[in-house]
Amino acid sequence: MRAAVRTAADLAGRLLIAGVVGVLAGVAGAAFLHSLDWAGDTFARLPWLLWLLPVAGIGVAASYHYLAGRAAGGVSLIIEEIHAPADHVPRRMAPLIFVTTVITHLFGGSSGREGVAVQLAGSLSDLVTRWRRRAPTDRGDLLVVAIAAGFGAIFGTPVAGTVFALEVPTAGRLRLAPAPGCLVGALVGDAVARALRVEHTALVPFPAGSVDLAALGRYALLGVGCGLAALTFVWLLHAVKRQAGRLPWFVRPVVGGAVIVALVGIAGTRAYLGLSAPLAVAAVAGAEFGITAWAWKVVFTAVTLGTGFQGGEVTPLFVAGATLGSALAAPLGLPVGAAAAVGHVAVLGAAANTPVACTVLAVELFGGSALAPAAVACLVARLVSTRRSLYATQRHDGP
Repeated sequence: MRAAVRTAADLAGRLLIAGVVGVLAGVAGAAFLHSLDWAGDTFARLPWLLWLLPVAGIGVAASYHYLAGRAAGGVSLIIEEIHAPADHVPRRMAPLIFVTTVITHLFGGSSGREGVAVQLAGSLSDLVTRWRRRAPTDRGDLLVVAIAAGFGAIFGTPVAGTVFALEVPTAGRLRLAPAPGCLVGALVGDAVARALRVEHTALVPFPAGSVDLAALGRYALLGVGCGLAALTFVWLLHAVKRQAGRLPWFVRPVVGGAVIVALVGIAGTRAYLGLSAPLAVAAVAGAEFGITAWAWKVVFTAVTLGTGFQGGEVTPLFVAGATLGSALAAPLGLPVGAAAAVGHVAVLGAAANTPVACTVLAVELFGGSALAPAAVACLVARLVSTRRSLYATQRHDGP
């Protein structure tokens, strides 16, 4: 009896702490998203800021060169601490990633937002473990909760955020122990962010109706394309980082910023700067894109993140996947919006090795009708992408 009471009390305490992490993630996520909206609006009003991107990059690079220390590890550091808690996540990680990502977007860099949310939540949640003096295993579990809370707050998808947090540390295996805390943290993070007037982008639901085996076969072929796109992005991002690493730290962002400015001229559009979320929204709504649109977004993002600017990869992968799905819809005989919706999640599922989470994400974003097509495409894309990953410290259990 006493053992049961202690177990119940321990679970209640863990859930309470998870709720605190959710509050921290929701507040930080809302502040970040509102700041990102301000940066995007300002850049739209003052397009000449793009010419200052190389100069802004020096400030971003200097911040990390002189101040970051271990915080420069970003999401990979958090995953590493989940597997083998050795030291606390640096407190400086939260303000550094917040400010430098806003600067990146203010001057036109192409990056996302989820990595920022995870780092914000991870850094802030580790403050709780310092206060509570938790055991290393508890620290690792709480960082998993932080990933869920950050994802849920940023995208408004708490269930997918929960599964993503359980799946991303080890590809091919779900870390189930912290699942209740993850769900609580993600739900609280989402609720707090919404209470602070965060409005998530509304997407067109997946078309209702039966999906036969022939259609699932076509979605499997779409998954092959998404897996190859994920491979391309991961390879290109690491290649840019390797090449940029040969340059002095203060030269990398100057070169990267200049390349982004040049790419805008070559592409003839600014649509691939910033989040580029309108491209994904349009694709899911049925807009047809050419086969090069996804590649442009991949190149812009790889150059931005590979040369020292800050941000995440998930939203750019959403955009790349949605525009790729739109481009492949006609050749595969699929509805444009449906193919774009599946591509929206499948490229991320392959690049992050999280097919289960991205299938759940498809259901949260597009409705239950997306379940079977997304599951097939995400699984195939994951198999095509092999063991390559966005996160260097992600472990693997299986193919």
